[in-house]
Amino acid sequence: MKLLNDKKQFEKALAIFDQHGINNITTLSNFAITQVLKACAHMRDVQRGKIIHNLIASETKNDIYVSSTLIHMYVHCGDMASAQSLLDSTKTKTPSMYGIMMKGYIKNKQANKANDLFNEIENPNDINMILLFNACAQLKTKEALDLVKKTSKQIPKSFYSNPYLLTSLLDALMKCGDVAHAESLFYSSKQKVLPMHGAMMKGYVDNNLLEKAIDLFNKIENPNDVNVTILFNACAQLKTKEALHLVKKISKQIPKSFYSNPYLLTSLLDALMKCGDVAHAESLFYSSKHKVLSSYGAMMKDGVSIVKYNLSSLKDIKNNDKGHP
Repeated sequence: MKLLNDKKQFEKALAIFDQHGINNITTLSNFAITQVLKACAHMRDVQRGKIIHNLIASETKNDIYVSSTLIHMYVHCGDMASAQSLLDSTKTKTPSMYGIMMKGYIKNKQANKANDLFNEIENPNDINMILLFNACAQLKTKEALDLVKKTSKQIPKSFYSNPYLLTSLLDALMKCGDVAHAESLFYSSKQKVLPMHGAMMKGYVDNNLLEKAIDLFNKIENPNDVNVTILFNACAQLKTKEALHLVKKISKQIPKSFYSNPYLLTSLLDALMKCGDVAHAESLFYSSKHKVLSSYGAMMKDGVSIVKYNLSSLKDIKNNDKGHP
């Protein structure tokens, strides 16, 4: 079954289990049980997963790997109530189990529940910390900011060498409105990676500090497609001649492979339209092979705005003409 799971042939893995394992489930190894549960998770077959859960022996259920896989299966299938019930009844809870649950609550927009779970962990690992910061970034409240600051002071210094943790911490600080703290942490960090730059740029855009987002972009040696996308978003909000010039300049410099990213293409179209270069946007849109609904949306939304602006300008001209012979 593992070979089939590794090849993402989950239906075949479950078919083998149905043929050979379902009637002999108590004799299967814990490893085999975890494999069939993983297949259930990927197929989102929670009913089959529940049947297996009820059939396996109690000593098997107490195995931490089986318990973790069961929790993951329920979370992946969206059954958070069953996942929480299983976690509560598990005697030996691991940071990994808490991490699975926290991720599920964040995905289901229940960040407060993720934070409550974090407070139950005796020795949280760096992944638990990352998920906590992600939850706080989703909440965007003063209480969430206080928790982020408190936790960031308590974590081992070694955790700060994890670029993913630093990125999530910066994102949380920015989304909770503490730009100064985020800047201090960012500029004091010796190991800056592109996602950290992205978190800062997005934070600047969210906090309407658009020029800072652009200044930071200009300091990046080799920006990735996410950095470029955020730059275009900043320029779209500025709607200035200088912003348009920068958009056109960067769009000529980026690798052609970036244009296969529909999010980047959409943000570029949006920036061109908002900065008033309809002709350039149209040329790019009609020549693109990677059109998605959001690309159409950018053209339609900003096109309507431009039409309204032009109609308003035309109306003003007509009104002025009426006042003159």
